[in-house]
Amino acid sequence: MAEVDKSEKITVNVGLVDLGQIDLLVDEGFYANRTDFIRTAIRRQLESRATAVDDTVARRTLTLGSQHLSRQQLEELRAAGQTVELRVLGLATVADDVSAELARATIAAVEVLGAFRAPKEVKAALADRIT
Repeated sequence: MAEVDKSEKITVNVGLVDLGQIDLLVDEGFYANRTDFIRTAIRRQLESRATAVDDTVARRTLTLGSQHLSRQQLEELRAAGQTVELRVLGLATVADDVSAELARATIAAVEVLGAFRAPKEVKAALADRIT
């Protein structure tokens, strides 16, 4: 998977005084650009709350990182009469060749904190199971 596919674009509204301070730090060479400042700030906050994140991941039984569901995996689950709960902190993907019917028959629940990438039809079929 390309590096760009492992990130998600977000929009953040920042007050003008805060933005000016960020620009000042960039101008002074502390950061390469505004994005560098924002990424650094996010990482520092996440590091300061790492224990809380770890505890919550364990408590909520989330997969940390990425999880991909292929058509073959889901067909095997359907043949065995089983389902899966897709619970991910990071990136969850469903293969492009998975039909809406197969997804509905095998994916019991979807909880993704981060990004969920799946065919449009699969997302629509699972809409009532996505939290």
